Amino acid sequence: MAKMDAIQMQLLQEVAGLHEIPEGAYNLRANGETAGRQSTANITITPKEAGSGIDIHIKEGTKHESVHIPVVLSESGLKETVYNDFYVGDDADVLIVAGCGIDNCGTQDSEHDGIHRFFVGKHAKIKYVEKHYGSGNGDGKRILNPVTEVYLDEGSTMEMEMVQIKGVDSTERTTIAELKADAKLIVRERLMTHGQQSALSAYKVTLDGDGSSADVVSRSVARDRSYQKLDLCILGNAACSGHTECDSIIMDEGRILAVPSLEANSVDAELVHEAAIGKIAGEQLIKLMTLGLTEAEAEEQIINGFLK
Repeated sequence: MAKMDAIQMQLLQEVAGLHEIPEGAYNLRANGETAGRQSTANITITPKEAGSGIDIHIKEGTKHESVHIPVVLSESGLKETVYNDFYVGDDADVLIVAGCGIDNCGTQDSEHDGIHRFFVGKHAKIKYVEKHYGSGNGDGKRILNPVTEVYLDEGSTMEMEMVQIKGVDSTERTTIAELKADAKLIVRERLMTHGQQSALSAYKVTLDGDGSSADVVSRSVARDRSYQKLDLCILGNAACSGHTECDSIIMDEGRILAVPSLEANSVDAELVHEAAIGKIAGEQLIKLMTLGLTEAEAEEQIINGFLK
């Protein structure tokens, strides 16, 4: 186990909620190197032969176990691409915590591109948490470009919590999912940009099996002069149900483009989308200010509640 400094430990806390080494299986990565790894009897983590990532094998029937695979970068100018593949056995029920934190106090851009693929067995259940965070006062950018691919077998469920609410200058977030019969996907995305930041978030979910369903909800706030593009697409190829929702708050000189889309290729596909962009309501601010908050404090309270 490599020793992590105070900045790296702070990043680890922000993206994975870790104050110390977690129980269960884990793979910790810091500045392009493995900082620690542990497998369990039911969850095996092995490095790829090319050294560009890891394979995680979860035995069928594994219950109430967790896998933590956070990444932290505190070196300016470091750029890396990592490929992590998850093979989840039938009837498993596990928590997977990922995420990346970048602290850049230098002049060069720092970038982490993580490609995660999930092959989820029949009737398995996965809770996946991915948080992104940036800090540091350098001129170099903090860049994160995650790609997530999800392949759900019959009767399986994946719940995804995707969070980015501070400090990332540029991100292109791509999520692709394919669902077989009776599989279920639930996504809750929370995104905030500020300053000159830009964020592109795209989802393409294909419902291939009868009884499959997807519920994809994105909540976002664009502040200052930041820009967001939210592209949520569901394709229904069977007797399935799908719902997408983009709900955004725009502030200052921010810009938001919401592009929800649906494609039905079966008469039995039931698909719905919703999109809303607006500013904070004046009556909400006034109500909180009458309780003694300043306008800035009232705005923060509203935003925090919206992004919960």
